[in-house]
Amino acid sequence: MTLWQKSSYSGEDKCVEVALGPAAKIRDTKDRSGGTLEISTRSWDALLSALCRPTTLDLPKV
Repeated sequence: MTLWQKSSYSGEDKCVEVALGPAAKIRDTKDRSGGTLEISTRSWDALLSALCRPTTLDLPKV
């Protein structure tokens, strides 16, 4: 059985879920039967690291 998890900050059906195992499986909560994206756990770790890394963006001042 696959254990799907989603962020505690997300709404009921406006996010993605992830199941970790030998590979990371990702699906849309609005269309759970619509298919899954499967990537290596190494790629999943790299994605999370990139998203959590502070960046300096050149954004225009408003």
